[in-house]
Amino acid sequence: MSEMILPDLQACVLCEDVRQEASGQQTLIGIIGMIPAPVLPLGFFKLCLWTRWCGGIGQFVQRSAILSPEDETPIAESEVEFQLPSLDAHATNVHVFGGLQIPTPGVYTVEVKIDGELRLRFPLPVLHVQPHN
Repeated sequence: MSEMILPDLQACVLCEDVRQEASGQQTLIGIIGMIPAPVLPLGFFKLCLWTRWCGGIGQFVQRSAILSPEDETPIAESEVEFQLPSLDAHATNVHVFGGLQIPTPGVYTVEVKIDGELRLRFPLPVLHVQPHN
């Protein structure tokens, strides 16, 4: 492949799990827009970042991270290589952040890069909530 065209990020979803169905389709479980935390620090066995790329040609490296609110230090990172052989191809990647620890409340940031170029940043609020009695 001599020609390279950076792909478009068609979709990106943070969730609790991604299940592979017998049909080959994927089911996203527990889509996360914010995290209510009755106790901090808060631990997750795993969180998944599901991404879908299209409209590109070439071999690519996707790097995803969850950044801390204070200094944007990564608290979780994942990297995957993928390829798109033609403009009508697509690639679906699942980054698994295992053993994730969220130490404090605040607005964390989810970041997606391809070949070092930032393609998406979105906030992940972690709110300290009172447990129901």
